[in-house]
Amino acid sequence: MSETILVVNAGSSSVKFQVFAVGPYDQLERRMRGQLEGIGTHPRLFARGSAGETLVDQRWSAQEIPDVPTAFGEAVSFLRAHGNGELPIAIGHRVVHGGPDFTAPTIVSGEVIKKLEPFIPLAPLHQPNNLAPIKVIHEKHPHLLQVACFDTSFHRKHPAVADYYAIPDELHTEGVRRYGFHGLSYEYIAGQLPDIAPEITSGRVIVAHLGSGASMCAMVDRKSIDSTMGFTALDGLPMGTRPGQLDAGVVIYLMQQKGMSADEIERFLYKDCGLKGLSGISNDVRDLLASSEPRAKFALEYFVYRIATLTGMLAAAMGGIDGFVFTAGIGENAAPIRAAVLQRLAWLGFDLDAEANAAGASRITTKNSPAACFVIPTNEGLMIARHTLNALRAQSIPLREEKLA
Repeated sequence: MSETILVVNAGSSSVKFQVFAVGPYDQLERRMRGQLEGIGTHPRLFARGSAGETLVDQRWSAQEIPDVPTAFGEAVSFLRAHGNGELPIAIGHRVVHGGPDFTAPTIVSGEVIKKLEPFIPLAPLHQPNNLAPIKVIHEKHPHLLQVACFDTSFHRKHPAVADYYAIPDELHTEGVRRYGFHGLSYEYIAGQLPDIAPEITSGRVIVAHLGSGASMCAMVDRKSIDSTMGFTALDGLPMGTRPGQLDAGVVIYLMQQKGMSADEIERFLYKDCGLKGLSGISNDVRDLLASSEPRAKFALEYFVYRIATLTGMLAAAMGGIDGFVFTAGIGENAAPIRAAVLQRLAWLGFDLDAEANAAGASRITTKNSPAACFVIPTNEGLMIARHTLNALRAQSIPLREEKLA
């Protein structure tokens, strides 16, 4: 049996997991992917094998799976049963916020966990849930290698002018600065550019990670130089339930005129805004595209408008633009959104190929388009598995076959 690496991405209402087998020359082959979703409401564990076959489809009552640690425990029980009781050789975790000090994937220790907990208020939807399974494993299997892979790491080499806020320097020193997120996705796309879009690989490229959480990254020669997200995952583009760019005075207004507490404002900004707040219908772009309601149409128009305006900002940061990439759930699947964005970006040299876009082609601009646009599926899980394997190799821990040899 091959040694495996488990990849975990724990959110507020789901625990997603993937299992990768480590093959010859450290090739990684995905053997399984699944998730336990609906935590606390309608818990369901679902997983598929490498050929797409269903491996499990199990449901519980809300009381049986009330939180992320319980959900993770059930997922681990399934994984161990499916793997004949064998533990993975290592586990890689997505951790949204690494703060100013964690600039690369990091092997987990008790001290690392303590240093990551202060960032919970900066990513309340993600950080506590990212850390929950890490803590469970650290307590039960302290010698099992765990690697924290940060969404902020890819952006940590920004020029200072892109990371500072216009506030007193002591606050920047404390860590109040622009971090940027979705870095694992952007890192994967950067690695795919030479094979899929060689003509823009070394140029000025904007990658739009458009999903329930959404942001854009400006890359020059595949390195991040700016991002639409900042200190927290609230900034930049409007998202499913988050507002994106917002005048800080709105928060003061909510406190002074609406009498809202900090906790109420946090819940409001993370749960009730974005496409959900604008439409009054749904936070899901699929629902909004299918709706005939004027507010649904406006929410999508606003989403496209903000993508276009922030593209102009990032193009200015790069001194121009050579290419654009759509990725993540909306970017990869919502052809009408892609078409609407590129129509607004025609002034930058993007000539939409409507047929290619509708067909889900890799390149969706015409052959003679001055600037090229691509659709590239992201794979954060594979990126985490690679980082975890690299950490394993750096520790000089042999795989089982190597021990036998």
